[in-house]
Amino acid sequence: MADITLLDGSIGQELVKRSGDAPTALWSTRVMIDRPELVREVHAEYFRRGATIATTNTYAVHRSRLRFENIEDQLETLINIALSQAQAACEGTKNRVAGSLGPLLASYRPDLQPDPSEADEKFGELVSLMADKVDLFLIETVSSVLEAEGALRGTTGSEKPVWLALSVNDDEGSFLRSGEPLADIATLVEEYSPDAVLINCSRPEAIPAALDILSGMSLPFGAYANGFTHISDGFLEDAPTVDTLEQRHDLGPDAYADHVMRWVDQGATIVGGCCEIGPDHIETLANRLRTAGHSIV
Repeated sequence: MADITLLDGSIGQELVKRSGDAPTALWSTRVMIDRPELVREVHAEYFRRGATIATTNTYAVHRSRLRFENIEDQLETLINIALSQAQAACEGTKNRVAGSLGPLLASYRPDLQPDPSEADEKFGELVSLMADKVDLFLIETVSSVLEAEGALRGTTGSEKPVWLALSVNDDEGSFLRSGEPLADIATLVEEYSPDAVLINCSRPEAIPAALDILSGMSLPFGAYANGFTHISDGFLEDAPTVDTLEQRHDLGPDAYADHVMRWVDQGATIVGGCCEIGPDHIETLANRLRTAGHSIV
């Protein structure tokens, strides 16, 4: 039996649901301005359900995204709110804080092709603002080799562990969303030496093929899938809102846990949930892992 790190589930969507507000292009960033206490509540809820990692609500806190709402000057304030709320939820526990680093420009948009040199500088700024308050950095939803390069460059100077999470084609998990073979990421993994490599925000059915590839990279690996029917064309436009995506109705807690337990059988040691995977999913998964004899760490 294995030691399994159990990530939390959706943070941004859970915050939007709890706030009761209509989705905006700022998504869950708006919550930190209006109701920051909700962030701590969501982290604490996932811990109660069995998760051991609080993923900070910083996925979309980038200057390029805040500029849409003319609040770029609040970057540091928003990061501090997100990190302090995660730290508060961890207080008195052995749980850890993962500093989320989402795509600079937009999710699932490898066509935007951020320049690695510019990405290095922008991610580096975020890393410097977060380094003292996180236990590790989680680079999320990387859709191309170019995106991975920029983000990995930006985290190179950090003394904290770096986990790289890639998003794959929903129909064929051996390819990134850019169409590049997932195996092409191996060169960057060797060069930048992240501490773990994961698959995230992809359909759970696509993940086994991806894990077969990651398992050959000699690093801890794992996955956390989304619960969307597909990535809609509307979400691939500028400044999308989450209501352009449709939730699956065949991926309840037990069905999701079935998928994850198969990933664990493949050797995954870091698992959890992404968009549309909530506290009930994480609780069911925690119970399944313990019943199977695994230790959650």
